Amino acid sequence: MISSVIHIALAILDIVIVAFIAYQLLLLIRGSRATEMLVGLLVIVVVSLVAYWWDLGGTKWIISTLKAVWVVAFVILFQPELRRALAQLGRNRLVRAFLRIEQSEVVDEIIGGVEGLVDKKIGGLIAIERRTGLKEYIETGVLVEARVSADLITTIFMPHSPLHDGAVVIHGDSIVAAGCILPLSEDTSLERELGTRHRAALGLSEETDAVCVVISEETQKVSFASRGKLVWAVDSPSLRKNLLKALGRDGGV
Repeated sequence: MISSVIHIALAILDIVIVAFIAYQLLLLIRGSRATEMLVGLLVIVVVSLVAYWWDLGGTKWIISTLKAVWVVAFVILFQPELRRALAQLGRNRLVRAFLRIEQSEVVDEIIGGVEGLVDKKIGGLIAIERRTGLKEYIETGVLVEARVSADLITTIFMPHSPLHDGAVVIHGDSIVAAGCILPLSEDTSLERELGTRHRAALGLSEETDAVCVVISEETQKVSFASRGKLVWAVDSPSLRKNLLKALGRDGGV
């Protein structure tokens, strides 16, 4: 009796997992060229099943001959979609909990990027996603989906870069998007001299639990926005401490 219940439970779990994977794959390829390729792949699978069912010798021989090539062809044809799927998997919080990704390396790269911008007298705005999703703001920018690095942060905010006016959004160890538009703070008590980047950083921290780092182009001062508050002239040690908190170590911000 118990074994049959366990067997049924495992069968249900198996169905749920397969359905979830199929649903995620459909979401991943929806609206892309992979949809048409998937239809073609399904046609080949159907032909293969028919060939083996009706014992069509010639068709079976062709399919078996090309079997080794199919795996390579699949990887080549679906390379962008596979890369995107792996990137999304890597950003999954449950996966990160198991992998225990060392966030201090990410913080070091962010600080390196901030210091690089300060040295070059370039302004910048970095938003770090926490529990509240920033999808609506990510969609206003350009997807990057690259590992956080100091050089990439500096390059994005170079004056001639098409993405330098917006914000960089970071999730975990990835720069998800750049050139993103963030909500401006409507706090009337703010100083008039406060720039757009500072107002955007403050506005995002008011509406979400994200934290933002602002580099002033005029003064080269670094500011940190969290929970609707803006801290001016943050030094590197203080910035590192706050970023570690924002990325999940040493508690919340």
